[in-house]
Amino acid sequence: MRSSDPPADDPGAPDAFLDPLFLGPKGENAQLLESQLLDLLRDHVYWRRNFHPEDRPPIPADAPYRQDFQQTLARTRQELFWLSAELKRAVPFFSPRYVGHMCSDLLLPGLLAQLATTLWNPNNVAEAAAPATLDKELEVGRQLAAMLGYSVDPSRRPCAWGHLTSGGTLANYEGLWNLRAAAFYPLALAAAARRLELDLGAVGPARRPLDRYRPWQLVNLSLDQVLALRGDCLERVRARGDRRLFQRFTRAIIEERLETLGMASFFARHPEIEPPRVVVPVSAHYSWQKAMKVLGLGAGQLLRIDVDEHMRMDPAHLAAVLDDVLGREIPVLAVIGVLGTTEFGTVDPIHEIVALRRRWRRRGAGFGIHVDAAWGGFLAAAFRRPDGSLLPRATLRRRFRYFPSSEVYRAFAAVGDTDSATVDPHKLGYLPYPSGAFVARNREVVDLLSQEAAYVFDLERDGISREEQLRDLGRYVLEGSKPGAAAAAASVTFRVLPLHHRGFGRLMAQAVKNGEAFFDRLNRLREELADVATLVMPFETDTCILCFAVNPRGNRHLAVMNRFGRRLYDALRVDPEQPVQTRELFGSCTALARGAVAGRQADRILDQLGIDRRTFRAEVEEASRDADHIFILRHTLMNPFLLADRGDGSYLERFAHFLATTIRRLADQG
Repeated sequence: MRSSDPPADDPGAPDAFLDPLFLGPKGENAQLLESQLLDLLRDHVYWRRNFHPEDRPPIPADAPYRQDFQQTLARTRQELFWLSAELKRAVPFFSPRYVGHMCSDLLLPGLLAQLATTLWNPNNVAEAAAPATLDKELEVGRQLAAMLGYSVDPSRRPCAWGHLTSGGTLANYEGLWNLRAAAFYPLALAAAARRLELDLGAVGPARRPLDRYRPWQLVNLSLDQVLALRGDCLERVRARGDRRLFQRFTRAIIEERLETLGMASFFARHPEIEPPRVVVPVSAHYSWQKAMKVLGLGAGQLLRIDVDEHMRMDPAHLAAVLDDVLGREIPVLAVIGVLGTTEFGTVDPIHEIVALRRRWRRRGAGFGIHVDAAWGGFLAAAFRRPDGSLLPRATLRRRFRYFPSSEVYRAFAAVGDTDSATVDPHKLGYLPYPSGAFVARNREVVDLLSQEAAYVFDLERDGISREEQLRDLGRYVLEGSKPGAAAAAASVTFRVLPLHHRGFGRLMAQAVKNGEAFFDRLNRLREELADVATLVMPFETDTCILCFAVNPRGNRHLAVMNRFGRRLYDALRVDPEQPVQTRELFGSCTALARGAVAGRQADRILDQLGIDRRTFRAEVEEASRDADHIFILRHTLMNPFLLADRGDGSYLERFAHFLATTIRRLADQG
């Protein structure tokens, strides 16, 4: 018998609170899914029938008896039969036997909501195409913002907003897109005022005329300062009551903006300012390099920061890079902190990045901060009370053995002081694809993104609220068409499981407990295998992703160890040529390349594994390519049923036994 809220010192059983929330590894809740889905389907059909019931049905009642109808139906059934057969080759993400990538069973509320809403097929690009689901998307944005620590009180400034995207990659693009729009807007504003010979008086944080600011000062205003400067300047022109002057001014601003001129022409007009840099840890997702290319910033302007022994961004190296770049008056568009790396689950010191920005603000420079929380963002639910306030670390610690460390707690607590964040409901949100999200601390940034002048002269438009403005969603985001079904899935889920420690936080707590239990079990496994192999976890986990490497006893060569690791992975990987049922358990893998860790960290890991440091080479011949990285097995422990008792122990215990047996077999084979 399981308690609905197990005590913190009982890591054995999964939280029974989660039982009705998933279809289940064995389809235990099939009747629940079937009955609710059938109800939703019937309700949709009734809605169709009652929409202008006076209309004659276009498909006649005798249509099913026609030969062509039957032939089409037969072809459809046949193709769906083959599709169903092919899908049985899919990866069994739902099973506790799968601990590979960032996939798991789906939450039933979201799955049902997405399947049902797809029948309506709303497009959230604008309210006219999605009157029922657009508000749900904006609601989800507010819920995610509050979970991350941003203010969502519309009576206060700044007030946050957010929306869904196709995934974290696009949300990362949007983060840079927003920050780029803000960083270079003041230069366009000043250029437009000069062109029209406008005297706007004392404006901006220094309360001086625009032409008295150095270009370096204008590109180092904070996002809030840029928005305040914009509003002040536009209002001063507007107050003159000259409609034509106002329109000429807004047109001139648009013509002077980077978004109009392009990177080359804009910086040719402002030769005193260099193109900006973007700073990321070496552990950052590859989407950041893509973002630099897509936005025209150039991958060569991406500066990479070393990580420490915990695989977190090294604050000392970050400080040194900022000293160098900002000291030479090269703009830094953004520093990217990662709240849960997709490879290792580690959390960058967001609080240290925020502190460095405060230090540079006092020196007259600055930068935007975007948090890539695509993986770890939902863990923030475990940190929040229902009123949105932060739980004390001591209260959190009562539920776990190790989580959260002081550094991890401070990192999550500091997210609210950043400019924007990426978070993926289709990862730790347990929702169907596609469902990423972008969240911004200050919703007024959308005024810099609109595809038309957002600040209108007409007095009758002044009554439009910010909430109403945001319903025209397509004007402010990178995407065009947007599935309203994804918004419905997230909205229903977050109402069933609110994003605080008593709701969604309980699911997050289960994932963390999975990670802690596996961490302890791997430590025991290391001792059990000491006679045949050395097992090393290169760095502690900050979330629920665990990595380890295995070196056969007595081996000193990295290439030999990597080949051994790949043989072990062969027993855990999905083989497209074989039915998935032939695999007992599933894992994933990654690699630490020479450039991904500082030399001292690589040396530490090699020493722990018993590998000769000299065998780790940055450049090797094709025949020796196994020596240019450290091969690592990687496991994502997000399935809520990993600690369930199978009758002979938990799934995690079974996995550890499988690893032990396989490693011994491979070691015996040599």
